[in-house]
Amino acid sequence: MSDFLHAENNPDVGSVYIRENGELYKLNPVSGGVNNAVTKPKPSRLFSKRFSVELCMYKENDNGRTDHFIFTYTKEGNLRYSAKSLFSLVLSFIADNIHHVDSLIGFPEQIGEKLFYAADARQRFTEPRTGFRALQKFIDAYGSLVLQVLCLRNRYLVISEKLEEIKSFRDLTCLDLSYCKLGDDHELLEHITKETLSSLIRLLLKDNCLSDSGLRKMTAPVRVMRKGLENLSILDLSYNPGITNKGVSFLLSFKKLNYLDLSGTGIKDRKVAIQRIQAQIDLVYSEVPLKEFDHSCKTEGWAEQTLLQWEHIILEAIMPQRSLKSRKAAQRFYGKRPRTEEPFESPLGEEHRKTCGNLQFYKETVQMCSLPLLKKKTEELQCERTPSAELKEQSLTTRHLGLLREDWDLLNMY
Repeated sequence: MSDFLHAENNPDVGSVYIRENGELYKLNPVSGGVNNAVTKPKPSRLFSKRFSVELCMYKENDNGRTDHFIFTYTKEGNLRYSAKSLFSLVLSFIADNIHHVDSLIGFPEQIGEKLFYAADARQRFTEPRTGFRALQKFIDAYGSLVLQVLCLRNRYLVISEKLEEIKSFRDLTCLDLSYCKLGDDHELLEHITKETLSSLIRLLLKDNCLSDSGLRKMTAPVRVMRKGLENLSILDLSYNPGITNKGVSFLLSFKKLNYLDLSGTGIKDRKVAIQRIQAQIDLVYSEVPLKEFDHSCKTEGWAEQTLLQWEHIILEAIMPQRSLKSRKAAQRFYGKRPRTEEPFESPLGEEHRKTCGNLQFYKETVQMCSLPLLKKKTEELQCERTPSAELKEQSLTTRHLGLLREDWDLLNMY
C-alpha cells in the first residue's frame, strides 16, 4: 500500500476512502496517513448543472435510426428516461421503410391500423415516388378499412393532382364529387362506371357540368351488361343544366334507386319526366326537400388524415403565386395589362338556382301507403298518360337503348 502511495510516476487519482468496521476514513495523499475524522463526501451528480437534452429525430446523419428513449419529468422536476418497447421500435422501423414491404395480406387489422397511422405520421403517403405504392399495399390488404366514404366536395385540385391515388380506393360506399366541374369526359367518371366501384351506394354529382352524353356513358355498363353502378341507392345530379328529358331515359336502368335529385337541370317537360320515373322505377315526386341530399358526407377511414395532407401540400404549392399581386400592380402602373384569369363559374347563376324548382324523388315503402291507395294512384297515372306518338317512340327507344352502336363502342373501351 505504501509503495503504491509513494510511487513517483503514479498519477494523481484524487482522494481515497477506506471503510473499516462500518466507518468511512479518508486517506491523506500527502502524508500517507489516515484521517480519523469522518467526512461526508459530496453527493455525486449524474449530469452537470448545464446539462441539456436534445431529441435528434429524423435527421439525415443518423443512418435511419430514431430516438429509442422516452424522456419524462417526475413531480420533483427530475428528468427520467425509459426505453421504448420492442414492438414500437419494430413498428417505427417498418413504417420508415414501408415502400420496401412486399405485401401486408394476412396481417391482423389491429397491427395494420397502427402501421398505417405510423406511416401516415411520417408522411410516407405524400412522397411522389413511393407514396402511391405504399398506399396500394394497404388497400390490397384491408380494402374498405382504409377508406369507405370519400368526400371530394369542391376539391378539384386534389382530384387533378392525386387522380391515381383516388382511383386506387376500392370498396367505397359513398362518393361526393359535388362542385368539381368534371364534365362528361373526365377520367374519374369513367372509373366510377367500372366494376371495381360496384359497391357504391351513394353518388353525389351536383354541379359537375354533366349532360345527356355523360349520363349515357355512366349508365352504359348497367343498361347492357348489368354491371357497374347496379347497387346505387342515392343519386344526386342536381344543377347540371345539360341534362334534359332525353337523359332521364338513361337513368331508368337504376332499378335499386331509392332517392334521386334532378333539381336545377335542363328538364323542360317536368310532368312527363315525373310520370316516367314514377311508372318505371317506382320513385315518387317529393314536394318537400329531402334530407338525404343535405351535405352530410364526411370522409371515413384510415386515410382521412392522408387526404388532408394532400390538400395541404397542394395549397402550399399554390401560395407563392399569390405573392405576385404586387408585381401585377407594378405592371399596371407602367401601363402593362396583365393577363387576368377569372375563376370558372357555373353556367347556372345564383338567381337561377334560387328560382329553379325542386325536382327530387323518393321510393315509397309498403308501410307508408296501403294497397288501395297504390291502385288508385296507378289508375290516375294511366289516365293522365296520353298515348301520343312521341311517348311511344320514346318508350321504344328506351327498350332498345342497350343495342345502340354508340353504347357498344363505349363498352369496348372497358
